[in-house]
Amino acid sequence: MLTYTLTLKRTVSLLGRLLGASLPNRCLMCQQDITDDGRGICQHCLSASLYQTPTCLGCGRTMLMQTAYCGRCMVVSPLMVIAPASYHQGIGEHVAAIKYQAQLAGLESLTRALVQRVMELEVLAIIQRPQALVVVPLHPNRLRQRGFNQAWLIADSLSRQLNIPLVDDAVLRRVDTKPQAGLTGKQRRRNLANAFELNDDFNYQRIAIVDDVVTTGTTANTIAALFEARYIHVQVWCLARAEAPGLLDN
Repeated sequence: MLTYTLTLKRTVSLLGRLLGASLPNRCLMCQQDITDDGRGICQHCLSASLYQTPTCLGCGRTMLMQTAYCGRCMVVSPLMVIAPASYHQGIGEHVAAIKYQAQLAGLESLTRALVQRVMELEVLAIIQRPQALVVVPLHPNRLRQRGFNQAWLIADSLSRQLNIPLVDDAVLRRVDTKPQAGLTGKQRRRNLANAFELNDDFNYQRIAIVDDVVTTGTTANTIAALFEARYIHVQVWCLARAEAPGLLDN
């Protein structure tokens, strides 16, 4: 069953890349032809949508200088979220389109932006590269309905670009939960209670949990807590972060 599932996921990934390669290469944001080597989103629109200032890896707050955390987050050292852009500043609808509309044309451009963000933080010695990438899983029922897991597609691209192993059976989703969108923080936590389980056969000490977007961080923190209970260091990598209102204006 596991072999069949992995084969299906990889087939979907390959078909998506082939389909994207066969379509006219126009930017999803400005509709102009893309003349460089990129696909889906032109470099001008992508650059304009990325973070323009240093941001806290804990809460997403704008900072004067790039360090791991802002002053408030330094007190509690929350889970580090590595993202190249804010969900609220132009890129959000295209990240959402990957999941809800199977619009994969911009996926490679967005993952390249995430790779660049990771490498910049590495150069600054703010983060250490993980030993493995772990996917936020879908329940089998949801996977059959949607046909693909967008987090797996993102992680597959990151794995190829950074040569980091993708371990896609590390976390199992035991409960077919309601979608998190539209729920309050308390409802999100209750919704995910006991939803995930770790594979006992996992031998890495540093990982990155990969998802498309982080909003409240409930899903990421729920999974991270399972790994941290085994003394495994966790980061979260995503294409965009939906910060609390006002944090980018400070």
